[in-house]
Amino acid sequence: MSPGPREPPIGLLLTRSARTIERAFDDAMAARGGSISIWLILLTLRAGGTRSQREIARSIGLQAATLTHHLNAMETDGLVSRRRDPGNRRNHLVELTPAGEELFGRLRELAGSFDATLRAGIEPEDLEAFGRVLGRMHANVTGGDSLHREARPVNV
Repeated sequence: MSPGPREPPIGLLLTRSARTIERAFDDAMAARGGSISIWLILLTLRAGGTRSQREIARSIGLQAATLTHHLNAMETDGLVSRRRDPGNRRNHLVELTPAGEELFGRLRELAGSFDATLRAGIEPEDLEAFGRVLGRMHANVTGGDSLHREARPVNV
């Protein structure tokens, strides 16, 4: 069913909302010394321990060159350390440093607070339905891949 003459397309509403929320989250992260990209890298490392750069890039959906740029800055700031993989010298292994763990803790608090702000005033059953709708939209554009499979809850 296509939208009526006065209804904006659902993709436009979704895109506008996602961009607004992403900007607000990135601004909040920046105020705490991070960014969305840094948060995703820290979250990936915290959830999976030492990882290769290739695994991190694939996990968070960044191009290798973009990830390298972020990791260079994070290494300079003492948040991560990198070393060659002894089993494959072409790969770099990345792990959190104590400073990275500390930043992760600060950003985790922020992420939880931000999530609570997003959920404010929305009934649990509406959030559940919203999650199903987002999953269906994702499947519609990916040929059936479920959003929920990829975005399973992460304990942080």
